[in-house]
Amino acid sequence: MSNNRRPAYATIAIIAVVIIATAAVILWFKPSNDVNSTSTKPSVSDNESSESVITELAAGQVVKATMTPSQSQFVTGLENLPRSLKGTQIDGEIIIDENKQLVVTEGLRRLFDYFLSALGEEEDATIFARVESYIRHHTPEPAASQAVTIFNQYVAYLKALPEIEKRYGNLQLQATKSGELDLNAVSQQKQDIANLRQQYFDKPTITAFFGAEDNYDNYSIEMVRIDQNKQMSDAQKQAARQDYISRLPENATKSNIMQQANISELMTRTEQMKARGATPEELYNMRRELVGAPAAERLAQVDQEDANFDQRFTQYETQKNRLLSQGVDAAQAQIQINQLEQQLFNDTERKRLDGYAALQRQQAANNP
Repeated sequence: MSNNRRPAYATIAIIAVVIIATAAVILWFKPSNDVNSTSTKPSVSDNESSESVITELAAGQVVKATMTPSQSQFVTGLENLPRSLKGTQIDGEIIIDENKQLVVTEGLRRLFDYFLSALGEEEDATIFARVESYIRHHTPEPAASQAVTIFNQYVAYLKALPEIEKRYGNLQLQATKSGELDLNAVSQQKQDIANLRQQYFDKPTITAFFGAEDNYDNYSIEMVRIDQNKQMSDAQKQAARQDYISRLPENATKSNIMQQANISELMTRTEQMKARGATPEELYNMRRELVGAPAAERLAQVDQEDANFDQRFTQYETQKNRLLSQGVDAAQAQIQINQLEQQLFNDTERKRLDGYAALQRQQAANNP
């Protein structure tokens, strides 16, 4: 179960990417899965300097509900969790270097968002106290105080952000109704957000917290810009998309963008090829080129299953319409239709019938 309900930062959809840079550090402390237990630091061996440490919290740790003191009194920060966080895994981490200085990562922001996702269930002051207790219980100084400071800055930033979103919201709504996204407004909104971030964070924190997000935003904006260019042919647009992606720096963000682009291209080309009657072999070869042989084989299997379902659905609709046109008792007709459904479809497929029939009607209306 994921509880990382991050606020929206721009109109463009954002895919969170975790980029954690750790070097010359070793395990300092990891919270026990039992949040009722008292946490202690592990001993340091003779061959291991106590100055070379790392705090890496909540990597897969499962939170268990506790009934210890009131929500305003925390030791670990995990006491008496709100309902939405009970039984979930803590998202994010706190990392320090060999001098116990905080290493700011995107994962620290995810940790903040994890607890902030309970806003509305808990009072602001309760959540803030919970986060500070969690940080100080699991992190040595000076990293603990550094993390608390950044958390306070992050909260102030989030409180200031809605004013910018409100300022541009109506403009984007009007642009969307007109059929196109106002990219000038999007760019100005992003610039205003960048200026706001500079008021609260230093440059390394901005990069760590928002760098991957900004990369995806820029990619999405450029893809919309290309798509809305009426002077370019489809082939030119595709070439422009590929050129933009090829010039991205080699990192995890680029890899994910390339995968996303391949999937988008796969869907588009599959629809085009099926529309002109491409053979299964032609579809397989195209898919193998884009996503590899194993995925192409799985997609071919899906095609076969879909074709089989279509055939049975056509048979079902024909016999169903025949029953309804015979003028028999409605209740008796429904019994026979139910029997027909059980003969032709399994339990999962029967749940699809109404939606699939509606889709077929919609497609028929769009293509008379």
